[in-house]
Amino acid sequence: MSKTELVEFIAAQAGLSKADATRALDATIEGISTGLKKEGKVTLVGFGTFSAKKRAAREGINPLTKEPLKIPAKTVASFKAGSKLKDALN
Repeated sequence: MSKTELVEFIAAQAGLSKADATRALDATIEGISTGLKKEGKVTLVGFGTFSAKKRAAREGINPLTKEPLKIPAKTVASFKAGSKLKDALN
């Protein structure tokens, strides 16, 4: 499902205009991003938990030249599905 399709679904389910649904979705995404930056974790009960995890720096290999290279440390987003989401997929 693309963002456009999700906006159309939200608009239809909530009785909103597409513009209002787009603003609501954008605000939700921004809220999750802000929560991850500040707290490192955002929990939506039943749906799942978004968390920020730190990856350590490591050595890698360039597949074209076979030369070793350093991959820097970084923080990545992670998601663990909640019980209601898992049940909905079965």
